[in-house]
Amino acid sequence: MKFTPTPLAGVWLIEPELRADERGFFARLWCPRELAARGLNPALAQTSVSFNHRAGTVRGMHWQAQPHAEAKLVRASRGAIWDVAVDLRPQSPTRLQSVGFELSADNRRMLYIPEGCAHGFQTLTDSAEVTYEISTFYDAASGRGARPDDPLLGLTWPLPVTVISSRDQEWPLLSDRPAALR
Repeated sequence: MKFTPTPLAGVWLIEPELRADERGFFARLWCPRELAARGLNPALAQTSVSFNHRAGTVRGMHWQAQPHAEAKLVRASRGAIWDVAVDLRPQSPTRLQSVGFELSADNRRMLYIPEGCAHGFQTLTDSAEVTYEISTFYDAASGRGARPDDPLLGLTWPLPVTVISSRDQEWPLLSDRPAALR
C-alpha cells in the first residue's frame, strides 16, 4: 500500500500497490500493520457500504463524538466520488480546514480519515457505491453532523447537488453550537 500524507495531519490518501500478471492483479486494501506503522488506528469494527443512485448526491458531513469517535478508510467500489475530510479537532493547527480527492473504482484510491474529522462525499457518477472500513461500532447518540453548505466549512462541490437528505440539510450551523457538540 502506498501512503501519501495530505495537508491535514492524520488524513492520508492510500493507493493499493497492484501485483499484476497475465491473470490481472492482486492488491491489499487493508493492513493493520501498515496503518499502525504510521500511527493510524488499525482497529476494524465494521465495514459499511453506501449505494447512491444519482450523480450529484451529497452525503455528509458526519462524525461520531467521543467516546465513540471513529476512524474511517473510504473507497469507491463502483463509480466515482469527491471525498472530503474536515478537521474538527480542537487543538489541531489545521482546524476547520478540508481536503478533497476523487476516489473511483478505476483509480482505486482510498482516504483515511482519523478520529475528530468530519467526512462526506458527492457522487460524480450515477450508481456510485462507497465502502467504509470503520474503527468502532456506530453509536447513534454520538452521531454528529454539519451541513455540507455550512459557511464555516467553506466547502465547494464539483457538481450541482441533486440529492441530499433532509437530515444533512437541517444540521445547525457549527457557529451556532457549543464546541462540545461539534
